[in-house]
Amino acid sequence: MTDKFISIEGVSKRFPAPAGGATIVFDDLWLSMARGEFVCIIGHSGCGKTTVLNILAGLEPPSEGTVIVDNQAIEGPSLDRAVIFQSHALLPWLTVMGNVAYAVASKWRSIKRDDLHRRAQKFIDVVGLTGAEHKRPAELSGGMKQRVGIARALSIEPKIMLMDEPFSA
Repeated sequence: MTDKFISIEGVSKRFPAPAGGATIVFDDLWLSMARGEFVCIIGHSGCGKTTVLNILAGLEPPSEGTVIVDNQAIEGPSLDRAVIFQSHALLPWLTVMGNVAYAVASKWRSIKRDDLHRRAQKFIDVVGLTGAEHKRPAELSGGMKQRVGIARALSIEPKIMLMDEPFSA
């Protein structure tokens, strides 16, 4: 690949083992992806797929190695990398509109209220949740919760969309 947009270089992840030592999740992982490329990581349960996504998202550090996105090493979370979590990760006290609008407001801090709601509504409509804007997560099915997460991720226009089993619901 000539245009390395994402580069995972010698990444390893270990967790402390209860009896001492370490549990190795994966070791010496190398992978590069070009801008616009669609990549799926497939493997059995517990093989480290979610851990790789968490490292790419900047939610946890690698034990060794480096992850570079757009020529910058990942140091922590960024709104340039959106995550659609397997567990939905919605704020239970906010409505559908509130969850999506919260993401929009996080990215564009000085956005006007009308523009904020218009932008959030656009992505609520895109995922087919028109009419559910005032429902809270407890009132939604698993599939609807997942679509709120997708709308929230799309609404911030990230450079990278990381999805952990986004259609499992």
